[in-house]
Amino acid sequence: MAIDAYAEKNCSIAKPLSFLGERWTLLVLRDLFLGRRRFDEFQASLGVATNVLSRRLATLTDEGIVERRRYSEHPERFEYVLTEKGRDLQPVLLALLAWGDRYTAENGPPLEVVHGDHAFHAVQVCSECGEPLDNHNVHSRPGPGADEEQRRRQLAWLGH
Repeated sequence: MAIDAYAEKNCSIAKPLSFLGERWTLLVLRDLFLGRRRFDEFQASLGVATNVLSRRLATLTDEGIVERRRYSEHPERFEYVLTEKGRDLQPVLLALLAWGDRYTAENGPPLEVVHGDHAFHAVQVCSECGEPLDNHNVHSRPGPGADEEQRRRQLAWLGH
């Protein structure tokens, strides 16, 4: 399935993947969270082709994840700043970072995230009761946006 086809799915993971799942996009977001804002900074950091970087930044702008702001008139130059929608992706990146540190960083984390003066890793807890979340105490059920097919599949999966 082409990544564009994900946008048509009634799924809160598939839809964001239609634009976040493009190659280089998460690394551009990483650089934005690290404070990079300008095209040449992204290009130097990532080593990505300029046409690919232009497309990724255009997609992030079109999706409202970044805002393009002019910082020079002559020559005309722009910087990219995370919007609220973009800043709300921080937990996603922190979770991916924690996973990468655990399973791929053989010599320890190459980058530490710091809160105050101490390094930390993201921990997921329930927004209602504060209990830690893991694959043993989390399940799913159809939500208010589920279509009839999704409801039918969930009932069938539960054996009803």
